[in-house]
Amino acid sequence: MTTMQRPVGEQLRQWRERRRLSQLDLALSAEISTRHLSFLENGRSRPSREMVLRLGERLEVPLRERNRLLLAAGYAPVYPQTPLPDLGVALEAVRHLLAGHEPYPALVLDRGWDLVESNSGITLLTDLVDPDLLEPPANVLRAALHPRGLAPHVLNLGQWRAELLGRLRRQVEITGDADLAALLTEVSGYPCDDPVDEAPAGSVFVPVRLRHGDGVLTLMSMVATFGTALDVTLAELVIESFYPADAATREVLARRQPG
Repeated sequence: MTTMQRPVGEQLRQWRERRRLSQLDLALSAEISTRHLSFLENGRSRPSREMVLRLGERLEVPLRERNRLLLAAGYAPVYPQTPLPDLGVALEAVRHLLAGHEPYPALVLDRGWDLVESNSGITLLTDLVDPDLLEPPANVLRAALHPRGLAPHVLNLGQWRAELLGRLRRQVEITGDADLAALLTEVSGYPCDDPVDEAPAGSVFVPVRLRHGDGVLTLMSMVATFGTALDVTLAELVIESFYPADAATREVLARRQPG
């Protein structure tokens, strides 16, 4: 992104507009006057460090972008960005969660949907993907929706694809990240012969239905994040865990349990 090169007032205004808030809405939430907010946005006033942090919190700006707001205002970033191997107990907790989820597949993604960790159960999915798409850094969305990826093996590709693209689209709206927007454009252009893009009436989740030998595996997924993270790397990690959605799938996965 290039937001760091734009004036902080312009960035604040764009974040406010992205959140569909009026100046009055944000001013009331931040407990400042609309006049003061207007001066900050048009560059007539320079926000204090505390004001940048307050507005970033009220606007639900991701931690990475809050650091950029601070830099644009002339202040040092306050949120660290720790390399993944140095996350200590947080990384231990993630790996414990992945191991405990076996034999069911589970993986950890970064902000850009690149694979950073997984358990042995993920081979249920990766064995169906062209190895070229799994070369580091392997992008999970590309591996899922590319014609040489998981897509040809998904029986309800239209539904599942719509759900994945919807998640990415919401992420682009929240973050304003140009790289994510480019990824959305790319994967949206992958071919899909399944015109169905809605889950059946009465569904409570969108499963992925995979051809597996002579049968079908039906999986549902759950996404988890660190809700109280104050580190950029940790805040951007996403843990996606897959669960069997029917008895037949549960039996197949149970047979994959080591030992």
